[in-house]
Amino acid sequence: MLRSPRTSFAESDEGRAFHAAYDALLAKWPRGTVIHDLDSRFGTARVTEYGPPDAPPVLLLPGAGATSMTWFANAAALGETHRVLAVDIIGDVGRSVAGGDPVRSVDDLLEWLGSVADALGATRCALAGHSYGAMIALAAAVRTPERVGRLVLLDPTSCFVGMRFGYLLRALPVLVRPTAARERAFLEWETRGAQLDPDWVTLMALGAAHFPTAKTIVPRRPSSEELGRCTVDTTVVLAPFGRVHDPDEVARAARKALPSCRAVTLTAGTHHTLPMYPSDEVDVVLRDALGVGAPVELDCDPDHQ
Repeated sequence: MLRSPRTSFAESDEGRAFHAAYDALLAKWPRGTVIHDLDSRFGTARVTEYGPPDAPPVLLLPGAGATSMTWFANAAALGETHRVLAVDIIGDVGRSVAGGDPVRSVDDLLEWLGSVADALGATRCALAGHSYGAMIALAAAVRTPERVGRLVLLDPTSCFVGMRFGYLLRALPVLVRPTAARERAFLEWETRGAQLDPDWVTLMALGAAHFPTAKTIVPRRPSSEELGRCTVDTTVVLAPFGRVHDPDEVARAARKALPSCRAVTLTAGTHHTLPMYPSDEVDVVLRDALGVGAPVELDCDPDHQ
């Protein structure tokens, strides 16, 4: 029997090291965390769940290459009031396994996400995404607003404005010829030397260098007409010191494009430190955006420049 690329990876030294780093982060989730592997026509979706099963559900989507484990620092706080459902995006790094029909389009990707939500009994839920995950979350809110109760976009890439040329130039070698060393150096540069969780860095480095991913399905930026019709309650959360884009420019564009949007700029962090750092501040903003907790007293002044 021929082995799939994913099976071969799991049995390789690099794959075992990747899964060890993944499991090390999983061990940092709160006691009571539950794992699901859900079948669909596109393959198997890995979902990590924490929180009361009868609480309002919130579906969490990670940035590219980060896996659902990136939410380990936020799960406990969110799980106090919500049923946390963190998903490995199919076709990307993680433990969701593509199989059956290939995901060839954004329609397929959103159908897959909808099937995951349905299987979890979360047909209508809050949706939060970081970076690439924010692009998918916004596309879902624009196309199927009846399924999205609230929307939280953490430092969303290419949703409202483009990425800085300098960031793209620095990322190019990692994209064209990824190695673990290049990924580590890129993360250190973008996070300005922040002390990141070493298991997460290892996961990112091994995933970038060795993980057999499919072609990334990237939702296009919604048109102004599409955004104008989106009435989902939306919060955009921005990192103040990131190198991906200008947070003030993103905030202005988001407020202009989305009638239901508010933008909040954190006091610390860069694009790739989110959502892990500053986790306490991210927790406060997320809980407020999801409708619990006291209003945040951060930079959400619509006239901020």
